[in-house]
Amino acid sequence: MPGVTQQAVGYPSLFLLVLLGALVPVIPTGVLVSSTSVVALHHNPFNLLLVFGTAALAAFLGDVALYWLGQRGMRSKNGSRWLDALRDRAPADRLAQARRGLENRRIPLLVLSRLVPGGRIPVMLACLMAKMPLRIFVRGNAPACLAWALTYQLVGILGGSLFPEPWQGVVAAVALTLLISGGPPVWRRLRGERGADEGDAPPAGTEDTEEGRARA
Repeated sequence: MPGVTQQAVGYPSLFLLVLLGALVPVIPTGVLVSSTSVVALHHNPFNLLLVFGTAALAAFLGDVALYWLGQRGMRSKNGSRWLDALRDRAPADRLAQARRGLENRRIPLLVLSRLVPGGRIPVMLACLMAKMPLRIFVRGNAPACLAWALTYQLVGILGGSLFPEPWQGVVAAVALTLLISGGPPVWRRLRGERGADEGDAPPAGTEDTEEGRARA
């Protein structure tokens, strides 16, 4: 009976949180999928299919709803807060890269955008700016959400398999998920700051030359 109660509460909560995370991209939905997979692995491995289906469906519906809201904002003269939120979360360089990639490979790019940290919003905004029909977006977003749910579920299974206790597996899965999702943005930021510092620094030997001229 406790297991049935846990499923009755856990899976609807997972669905709502992933759906909300797709609409408001500040919730770490990958962590939710991986940690829920750890619990399912330790209690009933067959529930992994239920976790996979719930997460993929919620992510798909959330993406479609956000794209539809973005389309409404594109057609409106005043835009919308959803469209503004997409623009605020799409750096100019990532958006330009997404628009270039969208010209040749639409569906593969949509799939990749779900797997690359921070790639979903720029690609979605590029699709909106290219006036991609909703049905085309849906066709590419479906395999993207399936691949996303499977990836983070595998992270959870890996973390859950390494430790005997569920809570230990959850901690390991959360750590792996945060490393996967947070590592690349931090690395890009560090590289950008290092490049800016090197660009601001004077060329080697400039200070000595100027000093020598002053003495002369």
